Order: sequence, then C-alpha cells, then structure tokens
Amino acid sequence: MARYTGADCKLCRREKTKLFLKGSKCEGPKCPIEIRPYPPGEHGRGRPKETEYLLQLREKQKTRRIYGVLERQFKNYYDEASRRQGKTGENLLTLLERRLDNVVYRAGFAKSRDMARQLIRHGHFVVNGKKVDIPSFLVSEADIITVRAKSLEDTPFQVARAEVGDRPVPAWLAVVGEKMTILVHAIPVRQQIDTQVQEQLIVELYSK
Repeated sequence: MARYTGADCKLCRREKTKLFLKGSKCEGPKCPIEIRPYPPGEHGRGRPKETEYLLQLREKQKTRRIYGVLERQFKNYYDEASRRQGKTGENLLTLLERRLDNVVYRAGFAKSRDMARQLIRHGHFVVNGKKVDIPSFLVSEADIITVRAKSLEDTPFQVARAEVGDRPVPAWLAVVGEKMTILVHAIPVRQQIDTQVQEQLIVELYSK
C-alpha cells in the first residue's frame, strides 16, 4: 500500500502553516515551522509568483495532507462529492470528516490522524460491534465506535481516557470517556467543520 514516508514537519513547512500532523509537538516551541517558517529545500526562501493556479494547488495539497490522503484517493473523494447533491466543496469536506481515522482523532482517542490510522490498522476499534481495521471507513449517522475490550488497558488508550475532555469534540460527535465510546449523532455540515481550508479553490482546480 502506497503511503507517505517522509518527514511530516516538511509538509507543514511546504504549506507554510501548521497541519497538526505530530500531535503535541505542533503546539510547542520546538515545532519546526516556528523555527523555519519557509518551505523546505534549496529554494525554500524564494518567493514564487502567487498565480491563481498555485493558490488552488496549494489549497488542494494542504487539505489532503491534513487528512492524510494520497492523490488518487483524494481525487476519488472529489468525484464522489461532485456526484452528490449540494455544494461539491462542502460534500468533499464532509466525506473526509467521516473517515474513521478522523473520527478517532476528533474524539481525542489519538494525538494525530496518523496515530489514529495506526491504531485502526492494528484492529483496536469496532464499529457497531464489528471490528474495522480500515482507516478510510466512512462512519454514518447513529454509528457507535468503541475500543475493543482487550485493548482498553493498552498505554495509548489509558492516556486517552485520562485526557478525554481536554480537546473540544465536534457537535456531531459525542464521547463517553469511561467506556471509550464515540457516538455519531449526525453527518457533519460545513459549519461544524473547523478545518481551515478554502474548498472552493479545490473545486476550481478540478474544474479546469
């Protein structure tokens, strides 16, 4: 399976903004973008011409890197979003938010989406009573996500249980910390998604 294996902090520097890919490290003074707030590479300090295409491309790259999605998979999400009723950009963000790895991260059970993907692949979660080890699994309204009973004593979940409540949980989710359970109240709408992206630029890029 193809996946990005480089340094996560380089992705933040490339987009010149924090993508929060490394959990607590991103919030501290040791975050590389605080020390070197310019793109990586020999020409990172240069000032490329800010064309319309470049702005659209960077917004698309930033979005897929935030959610940890590769290029082909992101295009598939866009194609699915364009087939649905409503605004394509908002549909795209809704699909990305519904990914199981994002839900686990949003609920505070993992410090980053990358950590959430690893926990899911290792089979620590069940959805509606069935084990799911696919990070891209899309949750639906009324789904119940829980940590497997035999995984509750593992260190990551002991830490998560102690810290549940420290991170704001989106209104479309509910977390029961004692039982390490996530309830999906509803499908998220744009107003409930705090990801700082301009989805219209992505739509314009793919519409060319």
